[in-house]
Amino acid sequence: MKELYYDVAIIGGGVIGCAVARELSRYDLKISVIEREEDVCSGTSKANSAIVHAGYDATLGSWKARFNVEGNRMMGKLAQELDFSFIQNGSLVLCFSEDEVQGLEELLEKGKKNGVEDLSVLSGDEVRAMEPNVSGQVVAALYAPTGGIVCPFGLTIALAENACDNGVEFLLQTEVIEVVKTSDGYDLKTNDSIIHASYVVNAAGVYADVFHNMVSEKKIHITPRKGDYLLLDKEAGNHVTHTIFQLPGKMGKGVLVTPTVHGNLLTGPTAADVKDKENTRTDAADLSDVMEKAAWGVKDIPFRQIITSFSGLRAHEKGNDFIVKEAEDAEGFFDAAGIESPGLTSAPAIGVFLAQLIARKAHASKKEDFKGTRNGITDPRKLSREERAELIKKNPRYGTIICRCEEVSEGEIVDSINRTLGAVSLDGIKRRVRAGMGRCQAGFCGPKTMEILARETGRNMEDICKNRPGSNVLTGRK
Repeated sequence: MKELYYDVAIIGGGVIGCAVARELSRYDLKISVIEREEDVCSGTSKANSAIVHAGYDATLGSWKARFNVEGNRMMGKLAQELDFSFIQNGSLVLCFSEDEVQGLEELLEKGKKNGVEDLSVLSGDEVRAMEPNVSGQVVAALYAPTGGIVCPFGLTIALAENACDNGVEFLLQTEVIEVVKTSDGYDLKTNDSIIHASYVVNAAGVYADVFHNMVSEKKIHITPRKGDYLLLDKEAGNHVTHTIFQLPGKMGKGVLVTPTVHGNLLTGPTAADVKDKENTRTDAADLSDVMEKAAWGVKDIPFRQIITSFSGLRAHEKGNDFIVKEAEDAEGFFDAAGIESPGLTSAPAIGVFLAQLIARKAHASKKEDFKGTRNGITDPRKLSREERAELIKKNPRYGTIICRCEEVSEGEIVDSINRTLGAVSLDGIKRRVRAGMGRCQAGFCGPKTMEILARETGRNMEDICKNRPGSNVLTGRK
């Protein structure tokens, strides 16, 4: 079994692990990200609401409140630096009776104390002037113009690519089995190696309690909280322009309805605590519940245009707050545990906070050659006709459309495979350039995408997987 040595080992290649890696890559440290799947963004980070929360509902003084507001303020600049999709579309929290307006006022005051800017309470008519499809039963709403939407794949992959370009090593298909405290750090036993590290960052999502409890007597417990979602076609994408929440009230908590940065409409999630940390199955009853609750706040949602459903797991810690600190009785072991909503929003701020803690403890100096920017995959749809023609002239593959639903070209797919931390699976391509994300859900483009992936990676078609090894699409040839 091979042995590897690092200053810092990060367990988990989700948005938190990649944010910490990117910020740590500013320092003269040898860093690894250990991810059991074949790609980053393969767990909780791939299946969530994709919301950049404003920060009005987090408990005052909590880690959630601090990192939410900080992360929200960082997102626009980070999107420019790392070239991923982010839109500050604003959010609305609806209430349906005069008795509930006091609840909005309380959210308003809490948000102000948390540092959220420009909050206001609107009347029902003011809300409907902004969003004509909001229910006639709405009497008021909290308006948060700093709320936004982001591509969770794009954010996570951008952080990972930039970290990798700055020297971070990504150990994919590497599963941590055991963490052992040693005299000079930690030994991480994996499926194929022993990794020695002076410092460990525990960003393992729903498994963060497992690794924390291996090294600390102060136990934590994480419950997987499952949420089901429905994604609608782009024809429904303009049904609302803001992210629409519902104030918890007599009818229950409700669900959100939001546009996505790619032009779809998304609604969900449900919330059910489960025991199985791998349970991402959708449930027909829960999906019906999503539709029913979504209709409370937004009328005439075209549910006939649903193109897919999915489920994600949130890492809920019983203390109901993030755990972002060095373990009290395990020096050098840093937790990023219990990172549920607003974890996606908070990720950039958590990355900075933990990186600074570790750098100070390691007495690490900053690099002079840190590269803080990254160019995303060229999207021909965003070019002018002349620019697109010139691109195709230079590389004819950009003129060959593979995914008709999303208008994804062969050139984009090839780039997604051959760039830093390139895709090695169909889902990896899907998350980078959206081939297979449209109406047909890869029914037409899947075979051709497989051919390109096999060609570019020198593999046989039978070896191409949907995602993790073992998820082969083909089993043989006749």
